[in-house]
Parts: sequence; C-alpha cells; structure tokens
Amino acid sequence: MNFEFSDEQNLLREQAQSFLAKTCPLSAVRKVLDGKQPFDEATWRGMIQLGWTATAIPEQYEGLGLGYLELCVLAEELGRSLAPTPFSSSIYLGAEAILLFGSPAQKSRYLPKLAAGEWIATLAVGEGAAPVGPTRLRTKATADTIKGTKIPVADGDVAEFAIVLAKEEKRTASLYIVDLNGTGVTRKTVATLDPTRSHAEIRFKDAPAELLGTRGQGFEHLQQVFDRAAVLFAFEQVGGAQAALDMGRDYALGRYAFGRPIGSFQAIKHKLADMYIATTLARSNCYYGAWALSTGAKELPIAAATARVSATEAFHECAKENIQTHGGMGFTWEFDCHMYYRRAKLLSVNLGSLPRWKDRLVSSIEAARAA
Repeated sequence: MNFEFSDEQNLLREQAQSFLAKTCPLSAVRKVLDGKQPFDEATWRGMIQLGWTATAIPEQYEGLGLGYLELCVLAEELGRSLAPTPFSSSIYLGAEAILLFGSPAQKSRYLPKLAAGEWIATLAVGEGAAPVGPTRLRTKATADTIKGTKIPVADGDVAEFAIVLAKEEKRTASLYIVDLNGTGVTRKTVATLDPTRSHAEIRFKDAPAELLGTRGQGFEHLQQVFDRAAVLFAFEQVGGAQAALDMGRDYALGRYAFGRPIGSFQAIKHKLADMYIATTLARSNCYYGAWALSTGAKELPIAAATARVSATEAFHECAKENIQTHGGMGFTWEFDCHMYYRRAKLLSVNLGSLPRWKDRLVSSIEAARAA
C-alpha cells in the first residue's frame, strides 16, 4: 500500500509553496494582523486564479474535480504559510455542506460561484462560549425565516451567504442558507486571539432562509460536515506545526550562547525532538484521514477525530515550544513566533474543543466495534 502523495500531487505542493512564499510571506500575514483589512486580497485572488477554490468541486458545477487528496495538499501549505484568507470557511465548510446536502438547484446556483471565488461562504453555528446542542440552540427557524444571533462566525464579515444551524419544533434543528446581504441581517466584526482570520457577530431578524438538506437533521448533517472539514483543518494544523518546528530549529542553529549554537544544548534538543515526534505522528494520522475522506470510507468519523486530536496537540506543542526556543525574544511582538501560537489556539476550537473531539473519537470507536 502506497502512503505517499503522487508525483502530480507533489507538483501541486511545489507550486503552492512557490506561490505562497512569493505572495504570502509572514510579512503579508503581519500586515493583516496589524491592519484593518479582513484578509489578504492579493493572496486570495491568486488562489482563485490558480483554481484552488475549484479543486474538489465537480466539473459539472464548473470545478476542477480533482479530489480531496489535492485539497489536503493545499490545506497543509496554507497552514504552513498562515495564509490569511477565507478559503477554509468557503471551501472546507460552505462548499462541502452544499455538496453533501444541497438539492440539484442549490448545487447549480452556489457551487459555480464558490468554485470561481465570486462568492464566499461560511458556517454559522456558535452562539457564544458554550457548545451548541439540542437544549442550548437559541436561533430559531419559523416559516422559512431565521431569528437569532451567531457568534463568532469565521469570515462572517466578508461572506456572501451563511449556512446557519437553527432550531425548530420538538428540539430538532435544520441547516438553512441565508443571504448575508439580504434583509433582516446585521453583522459586525468581533475581536479574536488571531486577527489574521476575521470573525463576526451576525444577527438575524426574520431573515429569509432556504432549507439545506433534510428538515430536522441539522445536527446529523453538521457532524458530517465537521468530519470532512476536520481532516482538512488537521492538514492546516500539521503545516503550521511543521513551520513552527522549522522556525525553532533554524533559530537554535543560528543563535549562539557561550560560544556554541543553543541547538547543541540538551534542553533545546529535547524540545525540538518532542516537536518533531508530535508533528510526525499528526501527519501520519492526517494521511489516514485523507484516505478515508478521499475514498468515502466508513472509517471517516474515526479517522477525522484521530487526525483532529493529534494535529491540534501537535500544533499547540510546536507553537508553544517555538516561543520557548526563542527565549525572551520569542514573546515579543517583533518576532513572528506568536503568529503561529495565535493560529494554533484559533484552530483548536474552530470545530469544537479538543475534549469534544476526544469524546468523538471514543464514541466512534465504540460505534465501530458494536457494528
């Protein structure tokens, strides 16, 4: 069995690395961090021109129809560069939800726009700090309208439409497509730990809504979207972890203390070794997730949770230890270490917390054994 990406996929990786190194260096990420723009426009437009937004969208909807392995390759490189774009919200979440549950008319309307990058999509689920569940969901759907507040919504300030989880009768919930530029919608940007990925608070006041998928199956649909997105986000996290590891290693080799590189000291060696082990383990689990996602395997829930847990832990470990390796300078605003830590913390909760994914892993294993 071949566990490596193909030559064509590795060529795509090289293209992505070359493009991002030129268009989206850390100086471009810092420009978004320090400024007021919600994302890097030049990087986003370049990604669209290269066809990245169309990668896994079928050709019948004006996509490239390449597949999820190619999307995983791109996700890892986007994570490595900390690219400040709405790619994940629009493609991992929005496009996947419509591909899974959209009617033929909905797919024909929305997917070509997403593939061309003309529209940006997002997923609006959270309603504050507490996890959303059947007893805590406050946003309501009545007669094809939505009323409630979603916060925080990734890229909610720039998206054209959102896929919203809303409550119905008898504690059931459904997914709805809502035009964010339409009537009954107000939104404002909210501050987060990582300003390079914009978030918003969106208020719906009898906003027109279009049912997506089966009525009353909102939570079940949402989990399927999360399982698929978890694999892609895990590749982003592995890319970020590898970049933090590389940054720490390079600094340790170039920084001298007592006449020798600090990388020669045992304490630094141990840090770098732990970072390497965590990243390698996470990448292995991500490959398992990529296989399950690309083949539609029944093991996807287990593979997704495994990749999500290990990649979250690896990115946090590497971002944290990269700061420690840089010593007192690592904590300063002028150094770039904190940008990896910010992204690691953000991605660790964007699909639910680490404990929730550990619970998901255990429950998926139990369900597989009982089957």
